[in-house]
Amino acid sequence: MEKRWVATVGLETLEVETDPTFKFKCVEDCGRCCRELEIPLRDEDIEEIEKLGYSAWEFVDYDKAFYRGDKFLGYAMKKRPFDDACVFLDPETNRCRIYRHRPLACRLYPFVFVKHGKKMEIYVKMDPFCPGLNHPEGEPVTPEFIMREYGDVIMRYHAKVVKGND
Repeated sequence: MEKRWVATVGLETLEVETDPTFKFKCVEDCGRCCRELEIPLRDEDIEEIEKLGYSAWEFVDYDKAFYRGDKFLGYAMKKRPFDDACVFLDPETNRCRIYRHRPLACRLYPFVFVKHGKKMEIYVKMDPFCPGLNHPEGEPVTPEFIMREYGDVIMRYHAKVVKGND
């Protein structure tokens, strides 16, 4: 996976350093990430989707699992057999049917968060299929962009670091 550094967040101070030369814009109705990627599901993601009335058997692919080393991380989102897209991607509109409740991996994409002690490094996956990477109409990755889009994720890590549970 080719990746590019775009930001570092100090988890104690919440200072954000970014590369504002990189721009991103999620291209509406694209849906390519919903077809091209295997989406890992956390337990929290499964619970959130089940609250919408879906059974885990409808959207969890129990045959595909994610590991970091020998540590089990979770299962994958199920894909449709007729077009290999996420089961929640509407085939007519190319939009996510559970957008407001989508898994964290979907919400973060194409950004990848890597915690190193008391710093969070943020990279972007340079997937060739994503038209939003360095899009001419994209928004520069600034500290304001990072905190607006991902402040809740960062604040969860900040709370752990401040409490000494990192």
